[in-house]
Amino acid sequence: MPQATWLQGQHVALLAEDLYEDLELWYPLLRVREAGGEAVVVGPGPGRTHTSKHGYPVEVDRLVGEVDPADFDAVIIPGGYAPDRMRRHPAMVALVRQAVLNHKVVAAICHGGWMLASAEVIQGRNVTCFHAIKDDLIHAGARYRDEEVVVDGNIITSRQPSDLPAFCHAILAALAGAGRCPACHMAFNGGPPRD
Repeated sequence: MPQATWLQGQHVALLAEDLYEDLELWYPLLRVREAGGEAVVVGPGPGRTHTSKHGYPVEVDRLVGEVDPADFDAVIIPGGYAPDRMRRHPAMVALVRQAVLNHKVVAAICHGGWMLASAEVIQGRNVTCFHAIKDDLIHAGARYRDEEVVVDGNIITSRQPSDLPAFCHAILAALAGAGRCPACHMAFNGGPPRD
Protein backbone atom coordinates (compact mmCIF):
# COMPACT_ATOMS: atom_id res chain seq x y z
CA MET A 1 0.00 0.00 0.00
CA PRO A 2 1.46 3.41 -0.91
CA GLN A 3 2.60 5.44 2.09
CA ALA A 4 0.18 8.25 1.20
CA THR A 5 -2.77 6.02 2.10
CA TRP A 6 -1.47 4.29 5.26
CA LEU A 7 -3.80 6.23 7.50
CA GLN A 8 -6.73 6.74 5.14
CA GLY A 9 -9.88 6.89 7.26
CA GLN A 10 -7.96 7.65 10.48
CA HIS A 11 -8.87 10.82 12.40
CA VAL A 12 -6.25 12.43 14.63
CA ALA A 13 -6.77 15.34 17.03
CA LEU A 14 -3.80 17.62 17.65
CA LEU A 15 -4.32 19.79 20.72
CA ALA A 16 -3.40 23.46 20.53
CA GLU A 17 -3.06 26.36 22.95
CA ASP A 18 -0.86 29.43 23.08
CA LEU A 19 2.89 28.88 23.48
CA TYR A 20 2.93 25.48 21.79
CA GLU A 21 6.32 24.21 20.58
CA ASP A 22 6.29 24.83 16.82
CA LEU A 23 7.84 21.60 15.59
CA GLU A 24 5.95 19.43 18.07
CA LEU A 25 2.61 20.48 16.59
CA TRP A 26 3.47 20.94 12.91
CA TYR A 27 5.72 17.93 12.38
CA PRO A 28 3.11 15.33 13.54
CA LEU A 29 0.28 17.23 11.82
CA LEU A 30 2.07 17.13 8.48
CA ARG A 31 3.20 13.51 8.92
CA VAL A 32 -0.39 12.38 9.61
CA ARG A 33 -1.64 14.24 6.53
CA GLU A 34 1.24 12.89 4.43
CA ALA A 35 0.20 9.36 5.40
CA GLY A 36 -3.40 10.00 4.30
CA GLY A 37 -4.95 10.62 7.72
CA GLU A 38 -7.18 13.50 8.70
CA ALA A 39 -5.44 15.79 11.20
CA VAL A 40 -7.78 18.09 13.13
CA VAL A 41 -6.42 20.89 15.30
CA VAL A 42 -8.52 21.13 18.47
CA GLY A 43 -8.37 24.13 20.82
CA PRO A 44 -10.15 25.16 24.01
CA GLY A 45 -11.80 28.32 22.67
CA PRO A 46 -13.07 30.91 22.58
CA GLY A 47 -10.30 32.00 20.16
CA ARG A 48 -9.58 30.03 17.02
CA THR A 49 -5.93 31.01 16.58
CA HIS A 50 -3.06 30.04 18.85
CA THR A 51 0.47 31.35 18.65
CA SER A 52 3.57 29.21 19.16
CA LYS A 53 6.56 29.95 21.38
CA HIS A 54 8.22 31.46 18.32
CA GLY A 55 5.21 33.46 17.12
CA TYR A 56 3.87 31.06 14.47
CA PRO A 57 0.06 30.86 14.40
CA VAL A 58 -2.12 27.77 14.00
CA GLU A 59 -5.81 27.93 13.19
CA VAL A 60 -8.08 25.67 15.21
CA ASP A 61 -10.32 23.42 13.12
CA ARG A 62 -12.66 22.52 15.98
CA LEU A 63 -13.20 23.72 19.54
CA VAL A 64 -13.01 21.05 22.22
CA GLY A 65 -16.70 21.57 23.04
CA GLU A 66 -17.55 20.62 19.43
CA VAL A 67 -15.81 17.25 19.40
CA ASP A 68 -16.47 13.77 20.74
CA PRO A 69 -13.42 11.69 21.75
CA ALA A 70 -15.04 8.73 19.97
CA ASP A 71 -14.58 10.59 16.65
CA PHE A 72 -10.79 10.24 16.85
CA ASP A 73 -8.40 7.34 16.51
CA ALA A 74 -5.61 9.28 18.21
CA VAL A 75 -4.88 12.43 20.22
CA ILE A 76 -1.49 14.13 19.98
CA ILE A 77 -0.36 16.58 22.66
CA PRO A 78 2.52 18.85 21.62
CA GLY A 79 4.78 20.46 24.17
CA GLY A 80 6.03 23.93 24.80
CA TYR A 81 4.11 25.72 27.53
CA ALA A 82 0.77 25.02 25.83
CA PRO A 83 0.04 21.90 27.95
CA ASP A 84 0.15 24.00 31.13
CA ARG A 85 -2.50 26.24 29.55
CA MET A 86 -4.50 23.30 28.13
CA ARG A 87 -4.86 21.61 31.50
CA ARG A 88 -6.69 24.68 32.82
CA HIS A 89 -9.61 23.69 30.55
CA PRO A 90 -11.52 20.71 32.01
CA ALA A 91 -12.85 19.76 28.56
CA MET A 92 -9.32 19.44 27.18
CA VAL A 93 -8.29 17.22 30.09
CA ALA A 94 -11.48 15.16 29.69
CA LEU A 95 -10.74 14.62 25.99
CA VAL A 96 -7.33 13.16 26.83
CA ARG A 97 -8.71 11.05 29.67
CA GLN A 98 -11.52 9.61 27.55
CA ALA A 99 -9.16 8.87 24.67
CA VAL A 100 -6.83 6.89 26.95
CA LEU A 101 -9.69 5.04 28.66
CA ASN A 102 -11.24 4.21 25.28
CA HIS A 103 -7.94 2.68 24.10
CA LYS A 104 -7.24 5.35 21.50
CA VAL A 105 -3.63 6.18 20.68
CA VAL A 106 -2.59 9.10 22.91
CA ALA A 107 0.82 10.62 22.20
CA ALA A 108 2.49 13.35 24.25
CA ILE A 109 5.86 14.96 23.68
CA CYS A 110 7.97 17.24 25.86
CA HIS A 111 5.72 19.12 28.31
CA GLY A 112 2.68 17.30 26.86
CA GLY A 113 3.07 14.85 29.74
CA TRP A 114 1.47 17.48 31.99
CA MET A 115 -1.85 16.70 30.26
CA LEU A 116 -1.43 12.98 30.97
CA ALA A 117 -0.76 13.77 34.63
CA SER A 118 -3.78 16.07 34.86
CA ALA A 119 -5.95 13.46 33.15
CA GLU A 120 -4.84 10.95 35.82
CA VAL A 121 -4.04 8.23 33.29
CA ILE A 122 -0.37 7.41 33.92
CA GLN A 123 -0.45 5.62 37.28
CA GLY A 124 1.86 2.63 36.83
CA ARG A 125 2.59 3.46 33.17
CA ASN A 126 6.01 3.81 31.53
CA VAL A 127 6.50 7.30 30.09
CA THR A 128 9.12 9.82 29.12
CA CYS A 129 8.99 13.61 28.88
CA PHE A 130 11.13 16.72 28.93
CA HIS A 131 13.48 16.23 31.89
CA ALA A 132 12.22 19.35 33.70
CA ILE A 133 8.78 17.78 34.30
CA LYS A 134 9.82 14.20 35.06
CA ASP A 135 9.15 14.71 38.78
CA ASP A 136 5.59 15.80 37.97
CA LEU A 137 4.97 12.58 36.06
CA ILE A 138 6.61 10.45 38.74
CA HIS A 139 4.41 12.09 41.38
CA ALA A 140 1.41 11.26 39.16
CA GLY A 141 2.43 7.59 39.51
CA ALA A 142 4.31 7.03 36.25
CA ARG A 143 7.55 5.14 35.77
CA TYR A 144 9.93 7.56 34.03
CA ARG A 145 12.33 6.34 31.34
CA ASP A 146 14.90 8.59 29.65
CA GLU A 147 14.46 7.35 26.07
CA GLU A 148 13.55 9.02 22.76
CA VAL A 149 10.20 7.25 22.62
CA VAL A 150 8.38 5.10 25.17
CA VAL A 151 5.29 3.05 24.40
CA ASP A 152 3.05 1.68 27.13
CA GLY A 153 -0.08 0.21 25.59
CA ASN A 154 -1.90 3.05 23.85
CA ILE A 155 0.26 5.82 25.35
CA ILE A 156 3.26 7.05 23.34
CA THR A 157 5.63 9.63 24.83
CA SER A 158 8.82 11.42 23.78
CA ARG A 159 11.15 13.95 25.38
CA GLN A 160 11.90 16.83 22.99
CA PRO A 161 11.91 18.06 19.37
CA SER A 162 14.96 15.97 18.44
CA ASP A 163 12.87 12.87 19.24
CA LEU A 164 10.18 13.77 16.68
CA PRO A 165 11.26 11.23 14.01
CA ALA A 166 10.90 8.31 16.47
CA PHE A 167 7.75 9.85 18.02
CA CYS A 168 5.99 10.22 14.67
CA HIS A 169 7.18 6.82 13.47
CA ALA A 170 5.63 5.24 16.57
CA ILE A 171 2.33 7.14 16.12
CA LEU A 172 2.02 6.19 12.45
CA ALA A 173 2.89 2.56 13.17
CA ALA A 174 0.29 2.35 15.94
CA LEU A 175 -2.40 3.86 13.73
CA ALA A 176 -1.46 1.57 10.84
CA GLY A 177 -2.03 -1.46 13.08
CA ALA A 178 1.56 -2.52 13.74
CA GLY A 179 2.01 -4.79 16.74
CA ARG A 180 5.19 -3.14 18.00
CA CYS A 181 6.80 0.27 17.99
CA PRO A 182 9.52 0.35 15.32
CA ALA A 183 11.69 2.60 17.52
CA CYS A 184 11.48 1.06 21.01
CA HIS A 185 10.07 -2.40 20.11
CA MET A 186 7.42 -2.24 22.84
CA ALA A 187 4.08 -3.76 21.93
CA PHE A 188 1.32 -1.26 21.36
CA ASN A 189 -0.96 -3.45 23.45
CA GLY A 190 1.43 -3.20 26.42
CA GLY A 191 3.24 -6.51 25.97
CA PRO A 192 6.92 -7.19 26.64
CA PRO A 193 9.71 -5.88 24.39
CA ARG A 194 10.92 -7.96 21.47
CA ASP A 195 14.12 -9.92 22.13
